[in-house]
Amino acid sequence: MSDLTDVELLWLEKRIENWIRFGHAAEEQILDKRRRILSFATGSIFAFVRWASNDFGTVISRVDILRAVAPGQRCATVPYVRPGGELLLRLSGWSKVERVLQIVDAIEALGIDPADAAPDYWHHVHNRVSVNEVPRAYTRSRHQTWLHRRRIAL
Repeated sequence: MSDLTDVELLWLEKRIENWIRFGHAAEEQILDKRRRILSFATGSIFAFVRWASNDFGTVISRVDILRAVAPGQRCATVPYVRPGGELLLRLSGWSKVERVLQIVDAIEALGIDPADAAPDYWHHVHNRVSVNEVPRAYTRSRHQTWLHRRRIAL
């Protein structure tokens, strides 16, 4: 059993697009020109975006922000993610997915890697966006507070 969390990425033009929006893969395996597997180390945070359509239009738009778990640790099951992960955020519907992607862009604009942002912040974003409310902005001072808190916990 691997210590890594595997995410299968698939791209079928105008049908299925699975991609990683942020996160640091420990390994990458290319299966063919449409499929590859990215693997994340335990504790890594990453955003997994899924989009699919059929002849009538979009059938799924979803973003999951997950933390990779250790073998044997409890986790949520997520399609294309083995064994699963700790859910920090899960939203469906293009307007909500787009809002999360804008928040990710804003964090990057601060010079902060979203994979390093406080996990609690992703819970906050999930809770606010899921009820169509505006989440608080992630700031450099919030990030510094998170880094200090994480350092103390070690």
